[in-house]
Amino acid sequence: MPHLSFSREGFDQFRANDRPGPIHMLNLVLLRDQAVYEDGAIATGAEAYGTYGRLSAPVLARVGGHLVWRGAMEQMLIGPQDQSWDLCFIVQYPEPGAFTDMLKDPEYRVAMPHRQAAVLDSRLIRMAPLPVGEDFGGSGD
Repeated sequence: MPHLSFSREGFDQFRANDRPGPIHMLNLVLLRDQAVYEDGAIATGAEAYGTYGRLSAPVLARVGGHLVWRGAMEQMLIGPQDQSWDLCFIVQYPEPGAFTDMLKDPEYRVAMPHRQAAVLDSRLIRMAPLPVGEDFGGSGD
């Protein structure tokens, strides 16, 4: 089952967790070969997602968000061997409210149909940034 949007319950839980400070959003995106637009517009999934990125970037910047990491998946070493992601990136928002402000922004709403047309499946994972330590547990010991 593809995951293209959050549920009402998931979004309510997101908003209820209003701890202060920045959040990181891990994005894993699988693109369609051909975008599926309601109006029949023709584009590849990559082209449609590129349009989404160009249109949403000013809104992201306006709410204080920015890209902190981006990588290209090369291999699934542990996990489902038939699962891969075309785009893997982390966006930082200064606070949880900045993410919800972005979603409500009229310019972002113009960008969103391009994302929906482009994406076959996705994961969006909210994370609390932690200090980097000397080991994987982050203790620094």
